[in-house]
Amino acid sequence: MSPATTPDPPSANHAARPGPGLREASARVLLVHYTYTQQSLAMSDAMADEFRERGCEVTQSAIELVDKRYAPRFSRFPMDNAFWGVLRMLPAQLLRKTGEIEIAPEARAGGYDLVCVISPTWWLTTSLPVRSFLKSPTTRAVLEGARFTDVVVCRRYWGGNHRTVKKLGIERGGEYVDGIHFAYAGGQIRSLMSLISYLGSGTYRARYFGVPIPRTNLSDAQLDEGRAFAATLANRLGQPVSSLRPT
Repeated sequence: MSPATTPDPPSANHAARPGPGLREASARVLLVHYTYTQQSLAMSDAMADEFRERGCEVTQSAIELVDKRYAPRFSRFPMDNAFWGVLRMLPAQLLRKTGEIEIAPEARAGGYDLVCVISPTWWLTTSLPVRSFLKSPTTRAVLEGARFTDVVVCRRYWGGNHRTVKKLGIERGGEYVDGIHFAYAGGQIRSLMSLISYLGSGTYRARYFGVPIPRTNLSDAQLDEGRAFAATLANRLGQPVSSLRPT
């Protein structure tokens, strides 16, 4: 649970609904994401479409993990051994490690009115690639004086991820405005089984070792909620920072 002084972002079911479009706006929006299963990219695309529909100038940028210690583990999909592949990242995540990443020049320069960090959860917290981006010296130029939000896409445990992105973004000079999370279907055990099955096969299966499992990853309804969240932010970009914060 989040501390009393740090309100949790709304769940996907409680995203604010869009109002009138920002038809003549020229606000600049940057969406930064890391993805292995393409879920963060799917959310980035959905939100980018909505921002553009509202008249914003949108830049999408992917974080590429190139660190030789970790990158080979994500060099192919599906994984050879999904359970082992997930487990191998536990030490680095527990120690809050960073690694070498590459990102486009557009995501190393400032001038944006809003920065959206789309972040998967790995082992209770922000993934190593996203943490590396937020701790990079070049990220201060992106965030300093800019509004930013976090969009957590995960199986479970979005709270620690949310708080980490918010904390590191503020440390880099950003003005936090809001956040939202999207969790995959299924309870604790079945959602894990479903994700492991998908990571190891690249397909959606009805059962894993004979146990019925839900479909993992984002639903169409959640992508629609992401669009609604983007619309809300776009509608308020011309207003004071306080108007974008949760009430």
